[in-house]
Amino acid sequence: MSEITRRIGLSLGADLCWPICYEEILSRLKLKEPYQGNDVSLAVDRVSIEPFDLRQPCPYDVVLDRITHWYPMSREWLKKSILMDDLYILNNPWSLVSMEKHTTYCAMMALGLPVPDTWLIPPREYPNPHADLKPTLERYAQPFDLGDVGEQLGYPSFMKPHDGGAWVGVNKIDDRETLEAAYAQSGGKLMHLQKAVAPFDLFVRCLAVGPQVRPIKYNPDAALHKRYEIEFNFLEAEEAAELRDMTLTINTFFGWDFNSCEALRQDGVFHPIDFANACPDSQVTSLHYHFPWLVTAMARWSIFCAVTDRPMVHRNLDWDPYYAIAAEDLSPREKLRRYGEIASERLDIEQFQEFCERYIPHLDEVAWEFFGTDRARQAVRLKVEALFPKHEHDEFTEHFWGLIQFWRRTEADRIGKEF
Repeated sequence: MSEITRRIGLSLGADLCWPICYEEILSRLKLKEPYQGNDVSLAVDRVSIEPFDLRQPCPYDVVLDRITHWYPMSREWLKKSILMDDLYILNNPWSLVSMEKHTTYCAMMALGLPVPDTWLIPPREYPNPHADLKPTLERYAQPFDLGDVGEQLGYPSFMKPHDGGAWVGVNKIDDRETLEAAYAQSGGKLMHLQKAVAPFDLFVRCLAVGPQVRPIKYNPDAALHKRYEIEFNFLEAEEAAELRDMTLTINTFFGWDFNSCEALRQDGVFHPIDFANACPDSQVTSLHYHFPWLVTAMARWSIFCAVTDRPMVHRNLDWDPYYAIAAEDLSPREKLRRYGEIASERLDIEQFQEFCERYIPHLDEVAWEFFGTDRARQAVRLKVEALFPKHEHDEFTEHFWGLIQFWRRTEADRIGKEF
């Protein structure tokens, strides 16, 4: 029996809290398992940024990426490593940078998901005009009345960039005046105008890592550290299954392992409104109570991918099976259920579940124990110090730490621990 070490790389930006927790949990697992005739152990490193030879071998088997959607040096290294070294990465870097919100809206509309009606509006300004812009616009740009577009779509609506995230540039539109004011502020950005789902009775944000999905009640109007709410049993079983199918359909369609999907419920129907979030918020200062779930889910999926030497099956996106189902005469829910079956197959969900039960059944207990340690509390403190003013460091450290201990209390019975 050979000894093999699978290496996991963390490709990081300004991340502080979750990498510390992830590294500590994997270290405490002390994983060295017989798998398919080999003794497999794991090593975790943080990926450095430096010049590289294009033929230089990649030292990693799996990389968890948090930077390539905005930093091209790391992105090109990862693309090279996928093409030449069969690296597995969360998420597909080509899809991540090319499938902006506009593309994802179009794709999910084509599959029959109830995305709200959306228009794309030309830029109001051209800060760095192309030499051919003037004659092009003179010949082909049609004059339009933005207010007429707003009337056709209906109010309320939202104006927001066709790409990007973090609620930057998003404005609620109630009438012609607020529409024109928001457009005046948009500068050179391509903007969407999207009909609001109003009224709605539930806002859910689903975090997903591989086949693991956690629906969370969400309040976008609250302060950042209060948006993810703590509420149990707010979904019926069928609603939870529908949101799971919706989230994993989106993720597997675009080759994403790690993403979040926002949906609003109106008259019993969940409308996906924002779901191009591959590389979603992962900080304890946002997720608080839900933070340990995310770190543990990332550990579970990345261990599975590394130990089983999971191939990067999404180098080429295969959309035909989804479109074949979209063309069938099926109800919207049945189509979504069938998409979910494709997603489960692509994510090897049965193999994943069997692997977790056999090789890492102690992961939940190890994570539960870790999130009660001084090292976990230090990770919380470091993130608080990076975001909050000094006079609030003690207050918010205790606030987030208390919510993590509340998570440990609610998890204790499930995993057979005494709190």
